[in-house]
Amino acid sequence: MAAILDQIRIFIEEIISALGYPGITFVMLVENIFPPIPSEVVMPFAGFLVVSGRFTFLGIVLAGTLGSVLGAIAIYYIGLWSDERLVRRFVRRYGRFFLISEDDIDRALRVFDRYGEIIIFVGRLIPIIRSLISLPAGMQRMSMKKFLLFTTMGTAIWSGVLGYAGVFLGENWEEILQIVDQYERITAVILVILVVAFVFIRVRELRRNRAHPRSPEVDLPRN
Repeated sequence: MAAILDQIRIFIEEIISALGYPGITFVMLVENIFPPIPSEVVMPFAGFLVVSGRFTFLGIVLAGTLGSVLGAIAIYYIGLWSDERLVRRFVRRYGRFFLISEDDIDRALRVFDRYGEIIIFVGRLIPIIRSLISLPAGMQRMSMKKFLLFTTMGTAIWSGVLGYAGVFLGENWEEILQIVDQYERITAVILVILVVAFVFIRVRELRRNRAHPRSPEVDLPRN
């Protein structure tokens, strides 16, 4: 796996070196659709090239942001195409194997309806889910204007932080990989904890419902 990631890193460096700003845009676009291409390699390397005089800092942030936004739009339309009915059909058929019901979907959609803008913005700053967060936005048919606004804001911050890290570290730009790796591990641990907590709560609810089944409501005759 390490050898594969190293080859991806070399591939990214070659594309950016050969194509310049369009190379940054292209790789960041693909990174959103194909997560194994990591933005934590793209932007710090571009920041290093700022130090060498090849690029400007504003240029790499704009190029990285543009690529990420274009990739996010592609995933948004995948969510739009998949449609909520398809997800509900899947949950009705297989949801019990994942301890998920349509009620869970309804709750998630209500939360997204209420806090969708914040979720999109914050999600762009969190590894693992920063690409996937576009799916529920498409499924909910979130306003494209809002989607683009908050996606651009969050992505610009992510690209700017990673790019500046490359500028700051210079030839040692690869050190940022270790920092981001720790960040990703912490994120993964938090996600695992949330999943375990969700499973625990669902199992407890199922046991409670089996022990105390709700009796069906009976309409009494009116006088």
